[in-house]
Amino acid sequence: MKRIALLITLAALLCGCSHKNVLTEVPRGSYTLIEQSRGATLGVSTHGSIKLLFRDGLAFKDLNRNGKLDRYEDWRLSTEKRARDLASKMTLEEICGLMLYSSAQHLKGPELTQGQRDMLEKDHIRHMLVASVPDARTAAEWSNAVQAWCEQARLGIPSNNSSDPRNYSNGSSAINNYRHEPDGEFDPTGTNDISKWPREMGMAATFDIDLMRKHGEMVSAEYRALGITTALSPQADMASDPRWRRFYGTFSEDPYLCRDIVRAYCEGFQNTPGSRTGWGMQSVNCMVKHWPGGGTGEGGRDAHFGMGKYAVYPGGRFDLGLIPFVEGAFKLPGKTRMASAVMPYYTISYGQDPSGANVGNGFSHYIIQELLRDRYRYEGVVCTDWGIVRGYTNVYTHEGTPWGAELLSPAEKRLKCFEAGVDQLGGAKDNEISMEAYHLWEEKYGKDSARERFELSARRLLTNIFNVGVFENPYVDPDEAARIVGCKEFVEAGYEAQLKSVILLKNAGGVLPKINVDGKRWKVYEPLRHVAPGLTHWQVPTPAYDEYFVSKELLGRYFDVCDNPAEADFALVCIKSPVGHWGYVQPSAEYPGGHYQPISLQWGPYTASDARAQSIAGGDPSEEGTNRSYRGFTEESFNVNDMLLVQQTRAEMGDKPVVVFVACERPFIPAEIEPFADALLIGWGVSNNALLDLVSGAAEPYGLLPCQLPADMKTVEEQCEDVPHDMRCYTDADGHSYDFAYGLNWKGVIKDKRTRRYGRR
Repeated sequence: MKRIALLITLAALLCGCSHKNVLTEVPRGSYTLIEQSRGATLGVSTHGSIKLLFRDGLAFKDLNRNGKLDRYEDWRLSTEKRARDLASKMTLEEICGLMLYSSAQHLKGPELTQGQRDMLEKDHIRHMLVASVPDARTAAEWSNAVQAWCEQARLGIPSNNSSDPRNYSNGSSAINNYRHEPDGEFDPTGTNDISKWPREMGMAATFDIDLMRKHGEMVSAEYRALGITTALSPQADMASDPRWRRFYGTFSEDPYLCRDIVRAYCEGFQNTPGSRTGWGMQSVNCMVKHWPGGGTGEGGRDAHFGMGKYAVYPGGRFDLGLIPFVEGAFKLPGKTRMASAVMPYYTISYGQDPSGANVGNGFSHYIIQELLRDRYRYEGVVCTDWGIVRGYTNVYTHEGTPWGAELLSPAEKRLKCFEAGVDQLGGAKDNEISMEAYHLWEEKYGKDSARERFELSARRLLTNIFNVGVFENPYVDPDEAARIVGCKEFVEAGYEAQLKSVILLKNAGGVLPKINVDGKRWKVYEPLRHVAPGLTHWQVPTPAYDEYFVSKELLGRYFDVCDNPAEADFALVCIKSPVGHWGYVQPSAEYPGGHYQPISLQWGPYTASDARAQSIAGGDPSEEGTNRSYRGFTEESFNVNDMLLVQQTRAEMGDKPVVVFVACERPFIPAEIEPFADALLIGWGVSNNALLDLVSGAAEPYGLLPCQLPADMKTVEEQCEDVPHDMRCYTDADGHSYDFAYGLNWKGVIKDKRTRRYGRR
């Protein structure tokens, strides 16, 4: 970088006095940093053509190479002024490209693929969704390659790379991500190069707001090290229907606990300490989702499919779902003020639009413009959920999700989004279609209106890129990424959160903990778990398999492992919450058109005799009729053997204790397993190490139920999809009701400041 060094030398001579701005060149391989004692640190590609401009002894990047300092290049100016200047300079193609968001990118190496180059060059995309990565170093190198490409484009607009939540343990037997040795030694084996925390519902089970703030600060540090500047999270949906398949990704069914957790999450992610505006190089934009709440799908069905397109409000409590947004994500205590982006859900908020329109939230002028922007004064970016402008063929295949706009052309779908107030289309490319939508706007509202409307979205989108500092320095250090991501401090914190998230529901006779004393090790029996063939949520067949949920090697670190239950002191049975059809059975010989199906929270057969005879909402161009009732149909979970395994183990163990752990995605009906268990624990996304630390007494249970566990499926059918805390809860043999905020520690029922603050109102 001799060119940069020479310019720095000349700038120093021109500055004169030593107390003026001091510039230092720091080579970092593929890029170079220009550090300033009185200004922003600048990052430029080693092999690029960007030159520096000097004004008042300060250095700036000449991003558009015109030899003068444009307002958008001047880091001294406000974000608002910079974004307005840059938006005015952008071509139609560039603005429409900025309003697109890439599909998920699965990285194989640090180089850009041809498809990624096409998105950057042909579609002018500047928002890349990073999915799987080989390791932290590769992710950082790939991010630098993206930014180096963007630096050479006409205006030098950097990429705003993003991620779905990537720091959660999935709770399977393969995730032994942190080996907490009996002597307390740290062993980061299998961390997958990133800290692992409980799933969102597990974080909610801690009822610990400070922990969530800490989580946001640590995870955002890992994100920035990877080159990620936007989090497609948090998921602020109130989990008011227990059957929803995305239940695990929420922060409880309680709107007020959810509000406080979401607020802490956004504050931890977005805030840069010491910054005048709150924004800076430690900030990560939060795209809170899914406005106005996605957890009220009729019958618990999910809107990724046409069969789940309708959100219903039989309890008349549409307002409760807004609380985590308008009182949480949009009212941050820090200087960033509100989550910088929001994502509407796929659902049609049935019957809520005063005009009578029933369209998906991403197409709804009422939901976005009138409610979100006008009533609640939201100022940030609105980005649709992925794929709403694509087409589809039927209600049971996952394709596009254009609910309420199914019959519109591709360009008309995009136009309808923009008319509703949308700034960005998630998972969309084909910039030509967006430009066609622009011209449709011109025809409908005039040329001046079209340019004004699209520049408005460009300013909002550019604001979020300016706020995180990547116009000055978009590059990250791969060595630093390898050091920060999955470091000891962050992994330990995530593991402690896992421990705090597990909930002890039952401990008859104090059978837990099983502490090894005076060299005597407890003998444990873990039965082999058999899982029958099934379907994933995406309707992909899964084969049958057998497994030990906890590996014998790991179990042997804590106890002596017995293959014969007669020789064991106690049994440990690990199962998963019920998994079955997600609300629809595909066409068959008996039902050529397929049929709607109950979503069951029990393992054994369930016949929906108490379901609605007539659905609240219905209708789709690909199906006949509007009644989506599943009344009278019978469902049995694919993993019914989990229930049978608990019952069988009880018989094999006789009077000896049976400890049951349920890895949850959603609530379940405890009646099928609780009578056969002496101790019952549940968790959302915890490693088996954390489970064994609790069972062995190395840690004490701390978690509280973030949701109700229902007494039976009748109460599930009778509850309202939009109302929390409205089920009859299961009561166990010890007389404990499995209600919201209930949990045990070794002393008994937990009663502390958390239960006083969030207990049933």
